[in-house]
Amino acid sequence: MNIPLHWHTEPLLLALIVGVSWAYALACGPLRARCAPGLSAYPLSHGICFHLGVVVAYLAVGSPLDQVGEAFLFSAHMVQHMLLIYVAAPLIVLGLPAELIDPFLEARPRLLKVARFCVHPVVAGLLFNFIFSVWHFPELYEAALRDRTLHIVEHWLMFLPAVLMVWPLLSRSRVLPRISFGGAMVYCFVLMIADLPLWAALIFGEHPIFETYRLAPRICALTAGGDMVLGAAIMKGFNEVFSLVNMAIAFFRWYQRDR
Repeated sequence: MNIPLHWHTEPLLLALIVGVSWAYALACGPLRARCAPGLSAYPLSHGICFHLGVVVAYLAVGSPLDQVGEAFLFSAHMVQHMLLIYVAAPLIVLGLPAELIDPFLEARPRLLKVARFCVHPVVAGLLFNFIFSVWHFPELYEAALRDRTLHIVEHWLMFLPAVLMVWPLLSRSRVLPRISFGGAMVYCFVLMIADLPLWAALIFGEHPIFETYRLAPRICALTAGGDMVLGAAIMKGFNEVFSLVNMAIAFFRWYQRDR
């Protein structure tokens, strides 16, 4: 079956991608004396992480993967979500130098107070997993597949909580710092078990729970049921790799500090 695949080149999407990258480059480059006081030179390694995160986000929502995930394969849609959550969000957080975000927050105490609450590991973890799970209720999931605007809202409401979720592990900020090594290990363990109810519903469901994919033309050898199981495996695989890697890093750094 031939599928007319295309890349999304809507002006608003491209303006957002280019605008965010341009604003970051200006703030950390020519305008760093004003926007990032204390930043002596353009943070190349941070910049690579940030811009790579933006590129991955565009690949997730702007490449042909979006079309395949929206109309044919649940597993492709899950890859979209995982790229946004476990690749783009961590890279963007790693790309934010403390010199850029700390002065901005310190000049706005009320915003800093709200931000501290939002990135607290209990709040961030619960918020992310609640929103991610709710979006997979069949009625809401199907509504997002049928309505382009709601689909965009869905992606934003997965990406933004993902930024909060990864912040306690990857932050470079002094005013919103990473959690302790022991806390990071516990947090990663909780993240690994938090998605088990959704994973179980997808893996052990008696039949595909999303009508769009059950009725979609088969563009590969996967059945609708096999596609749902593969999507669940992709979800769990990304979660496990992210959590285990960060748990191992926390343990190694803890060992290095105390040996």
